Parts: sequence; C-alpha cells; structure tokens
Amino acid sequence: MTTITRIFDLLPNYVASYKPKDDALACKEDGVWKKYSIEQYIRMADDLTYGLLSLGVKKGDTIATITNNRPEWNFLDMAIMQAGAIHIPVYPTISPADYQYIFNHASIKFVFVSGDELSRKIKEVSANCPSVEEVFTFKHREGFRNLYDLVGIGQAGPMPEQVQAIKDSIQGDDLATIIYTSGTTGNPKGVMLSHTNIISNFIAVSYIPTFGEEGKALSFLPLCHVYERMLNYLYQYLGISVYYAESLATITDNIKEIHPDMMCCVPRLLEKIYDKIQASGRKLKGVKRMIFFWAVDLALHYDVQGNNNAWYMLRHRIADKLIYSKWREALGGNFKIIVSGGASIQPRLVKTFRAAGLPIYEGYGLTETSPVIAVTSTDSNGIKIGTVGPPLRGVEVMIAEDGEILARGPNIMLGYYKDPELTAQVIDQDGWFHTGDIGQFEPEGQLRITGRKKEIFKTSLGKYIAPELLENKIKESPFIDNIMVVGENQKFAAALVVPDFNHLRSWCRIKEIEYTTDEEMVALPRIRQRLLKVIDKYNTEFGSTEQIKKIDIMSSEWSTASGELTPTLKLRRSFIAKKYQTRIEKLFA
Repeated sequence: MTTITRIFDLLPNYVASYKPKDDALACKEDGVWKKYSIEQYIRMADDLTYGLLSLGVKKGDTIATITNNRPEWNFLDMAIMQAGAIHIPVYPTISPADYQYIFNHASIKFVFVSGDELSRKIKEVSANCPSVEEVFTFKHREGFRNLYDLVGIGQAGPMPEQVQAIKDSIQGDDLATIIYTSGTTGNPKGVMLSHTNIISNFIAVSYIPTFGEEGKALSFLPLCHVYERMLNYLYQYLGISVYYAESLATITDNIKEIHPDMMCCVPRLLEKIYDKIQASGRKLKGVKRMIFFWAVDLALHYDVQGNNNAWYMLRHRIADKLIYSKWREALGGNFKIIVSGGASIQPRLVKTFRAAGLPIYEGYGLTETSPVIAVTSTDSNGIKIGTVGPPLRGVEVMIAEDGEILARGPNIMLGYYKDPELTAQVIDQDGWFHTGDIGQFEPEGQLRITGRKKEIFKTSLGKYIAPELLENKIKESPFIDNIMVVGENQKFAAALVVPDFNHLRSWCRIKEIEYTTDEEMVALPRIRQRLLKVIDKYNTEFGSTEQIKKIDIMSSEWSTASGELTPTLKLRRSFIAKKYQTRIEKLFA
C-alpha cells in the first residue's frame, strides 16, 4: 500500500494495491446495477476537479452536497478535496431554515443537489445566501447546470500540473470537511475534521474485516453522516466494492441481489429485522412453530465469546440447519460483518444474530471523534454483551470523576467552525474531548455506555434516571416501536409510547377487535391494557424509582419526516418534549 496522508490518496493507493475491477462503486439505475471501475472513478474525480478550478474554486472555499448515496458523491468528494476546497455534506431532510443557516455560516460557494423538489427548495433558499454562486444538480433538471456539465468543462480544459501543485500543498492536518450535526436544539454545529482525523480512524478499524478486495459492502446510511462516510473510505482503503442501496425500503431486495459481505446500520434497523423474523415464526403452525421458537430461545442463551458447551453446540447445529441458515439466506447468505452504531443495541439482538452466524459488531463514537472511539472486535476480550468493546487502537479513553467518557487521539476534531468558545467547552487543555456520555470500564477493558449526560434526568425525589436504558429494554417487546421516558423534576417516570402498528393490527385481528383507524385503535381500552401489560412486565426489571407509572399512546409512527427522529433514527428529545408538551403535562397532572 502507498502512504495515505490525505483522503484523496485513497485513489492512487487503490490502483497500486488491488487488481482492476469493474465495480469499485455501484448503484442501481432504472432497475439495473450501474458499475464504475477505479479508473472511471479517478477520471471523473479529475475532470470534476478541473471543472471546479475553471469555475474559480480556490483553496479553502466551501462546497455543499445534498443527495442520497451514489457513486457521484464520491467523484465530487474527491474533486472538492483535490481542488483544496472544503466538502460540506448536508442531509436532504433538514428544514429550509437549517439549510439557510449552514449556507451562510459556512459561506458556501456552490451547492450540488439531487431530486426535483429538493433542487427547487435549495434554489429558493440560496436566494437568501449571498455567498452561493450557483446550484448544480446531479442529473439533468430544467433550469440548472448539472454535474456532467461540470465534467464537460473539466474535460475541455484539463490542468493536471495545477491540480498536482494544489495536492502537494495540502497537509494531513488541513481541514477536509465540515459536518453539521443535526442537533436537537438551536442551530447546527459545524464539526471540523482534518484529513488525519478521518484517515486515522479508518486505518485503525481496517483490521476488523476478515475479507479483502473480493468482498462487497452495501451502503445505505447517509454518506453525510461521518459513520457511513468513514466506512465508505475504509472500503476503498481495502479494495472492497461499494454498492449503494436504492433506499431504506429496498434494502432487503438489494441484499438478495448483491450478497454483500458487510454493511453498517443502526440498531433500529436490526430491531426491525428481528421483529420480521419473529413475525414469520408466529405465522407457523404446530411442530414448525415449536421448532422455530425453540431455536429463537436457544439463540438467547448463546455465549458470544464462544464458551458454549458440547451439549449446547449439538443443539445449535440442529437449530442452524433447520432455522438459522434460512435467516442467513434471507439476508443474502454472505454477511461476515454487520456493524451497528449511532445508538446502543439491545443485547438480545447481538446474541440472536451472532448465534445465527450473522456477526454483529457494535461501535461507539461521535461526529467530533471521526467517529469511532471503541468497537467490538475479534481480539481477546474484544466483545462482551452490553459493552461497545475496548477503545480503538491509538485512541485513549478515560472516565472522569463524574463518570463522563473522555477521549484523546488523532481522531479528535479540530474544533467547531467559527466557535472557539464552544470548542473550549468540550476539548480541555490536555486535549481530552468530553463526549457528554456516561460510562465505565469492565474489568477486561471493554467500555460500557450507561447514559447520555444531558439525557439523564433527576426526579423531584432526587433520583437519577437514564432513559435510554429503560427505552431499549422496553423496545424488546414486539408491541413497542418507539418510546420516550419523561419525568424530569416529577415524582415518577412516565412515557410516550409508539406501538408497533403492524404487530398491533395483527393482534387485533386474532382477538377480533374492531376499529377503523389507528387513532381509534389506540384509544380502545383493551389496547391500552395490553400495552400497560408490556410496561408492567419490564417494570419488574427496573428499580422502584425507574418504573414507568403512566403512559400516553401515540396514534402514528415517529419518523424523520414528522420530526421526532434524527436521520440516524435516534430520538430528538427536545423536539418531542416541545411537540407533545401538553400531553406530557397531562401525564403528571
């Protein structure tokens, strides 16, 4: 491998280290997988670099991209950095006010956007942003120049010597990207990451994949999120082909088509997959149903560290032949690694999937840490249920006196853009980044996350509650899709509950409960009693001050579109508390 000190060094490294392949990057267009070789990738990136320079882009300029995952994102990503500019990827799902804030705060020069509706929205927003010179689209749209127009400009005026001089002037510690965190309150924060920040992170995790350049990865989490972006670079560093899923709705089909070796996801997706597995078992009858749930129960007793006795392994082999192998086949039959991050994962999911031969790895980190701080691995003591594994190689982790997790290393951000005061609040004089998370080390060295410092609240009785721990436990029930525990400065804990409507409708059919709408259904006394039964079951596992005394049942799912969830499907607690303020107040009236 060649030395990689700037992110765009990945391209010559790919050529020097791996055999030619026609699918370095791939996406589905009009029902067919469109593939790009590394040579095509490099040529597109270079032409776009020339095009950007022809438009007057200078070192330090800022360029935004707003799009779904696609090979063209990579072409533009490398082109922006090769031109010495700063890439600012932005979620396609944020509000016009947030777009306007980011464009003005970062003095965006050019914007590249996909989709008709979004293109029109961004053009309207950019009218209030003096720095924005032009909005480009990725594909042909009436009234816009597009990415391929820029490629044409670059092809008409190549300037390889000028580009090489710019690349030679770029150092590893130079700013590569600004990632604006979605946030739950106030304006987004611009996290400044250098080339070294991100490179150190993907090199540090590069020992985890057990396969090489013959492998395929499926990518569907947003590339504007540092988690998927870092892994996107990791795949290129290892010569792994990257296939971009069409959408969240097509993931299952895409998996069956390409048989990936690896993907990264969020716990919410794994919960949905688990729920579908359970639902398929409930449809079975007689002996088949009995065998199915025997296998499910057996998986829950699986020792992920491999300390399973001979009697267990004999039963496991039978379960694998009859049940687990079918689960693997439904998920493409080829997964060697599934990385979960963005939120804590339920222990039962790790046990179940690993028992079924679907190795789940859990990572922990933040945008500010590029992102990985700790990850489960194949190392000795690399995995322990309920932990996120040991600290990543090269990253120091310390627990402060108040229990906060601190991290220090080459992955720690340069700071928040145009906000030195906020930067000083989170990075101390000794270089320790204060994560805002609470945790502890296990005796064997694994890190356990016990709560989010800002999310832990105190009741009026002076007792602390870590809501995420309770929520994750309750979401183990097939009846629960989402839940938010509330009760700060109140005498007890309560919760807003979002039922799993598919499961609840199925239960209503079995029980012959009639209703016309979901809103009518959740108002039925029998539904409330059934959901309270779920809460009561899990309350027995909580301390007396943690037990949920009252619930309010939502009549529709929470989503990114309705505002309750972030793009990585985490709760936007402040938004939820404000949106449902009246309903929360009634819980404590």
